[in-house]
Amino acid sequence: MTPRMTIYSQSLPLSRPFRISRGAKTSADVVVVELVQDGVTGRGECVPYGRYQESCESVIAQLEPLRGTRLDRIELQGLLPPGAARNALDCALWDLEAKLSGIGVAERLGIVLPPSLPTALTVTLDTPEAMAAQALALGKAPLIKIKVDAQAPLEQVRAVRQAAPETRLIVDPNEAWSPALLADMLPELAALRVDLLEQPIPAAQSEALVAITPLVPICADEACHTAADLPALVGRYQLVNIKLDKAGGLTEALTMLRAAREMGFGVMTGCMTASSLSIAPAMLIGAQSDFCDLDGAMLMVEDRPGAMPLRDGQLWPAAEGFWG
Repeated sequence: MTPRMTIYSQSLPLSRPFRISRGAKTSADVVVVELVQDGVTGRGECVPYGRYQESCESVIAQLEPLRGTRLDRIELQGLLPPGAARNALDCALWDLEAKLSGIGVAERLGIVLPPSLPTALTVTLDTPEAMAAQALALGKAPLIKIKVDAQAPLEQVRAVRQAAPETRLIVDPNEAWSPALLADMLPELAALRVDLLEQPIPAAQSEALVAITPLVPICADEACHTAADLPALVGRYQLVNIKLDKAGGLTEALTMLRAAREMGFGVMTGCMTASSLSIAPAMLIGAQSDFCDLDGAMLMVEDRPGAMPLRDGQLWPAAEGFWG
């Protein structure tokens, strides 16, 4: 039986602007896929990202030709390229399979989920003073991710470190630094006890990392989308960030996770600014990662019913039947 597919976009307001070096957003613009079969609905959500030439319109245009076709997760990998569109449909298929079979995705995969999952909470780009205030407001968060630019990154990190003297830190310039700035910043970041530096330089300049000693471990984000990207990152990055929207869904993310471990990479699981419907499948990867950055729903004015609670840097499972 072929499931009935519904595709729609939503603009989910944020409680405050989310600023990174690349720009700011005041809403999470997502595309949702719903598959209905035998009275059961499977759902998946994706976040089209302009950095990868995606929009809600382009994602919907990719998905429309598959409406009314018999869908299979494995075949899907060849029908759509990696990216947001395939992610939404892949996750909807996983959810539908789980609900039709009565076997949850975690159980099917043999993944034991913890009662709660520690995740980074994000301090968005602002003045150093405002970023320190954000860090103070996060309270008992065990891990903070700091969005910085190339204008005053050291001042920004210092301000957050002063506000959160014992908290573990991730610094994320979103490709804003030059290799020269990176080389200058690494000793300073090490002195500030930064645990991880995420994609400091443009992905296209990754070769420059060969000549730079990683005094702080460096994680590939924009430079790493699928398992096929991993071999070229050896000797340049120490960790890779697996995001379902880049990989094209949970199916490829699981392949990436296995391949990354085999090649000796540490693993971080990340997300876009999105609702808990995007976060729930990513939690399966996050539970097996060294760093988890799944606070994408934290700034939602209103998350989805049954969504995943996030308290003091701990992500709790969604209500039964929410996803997977």
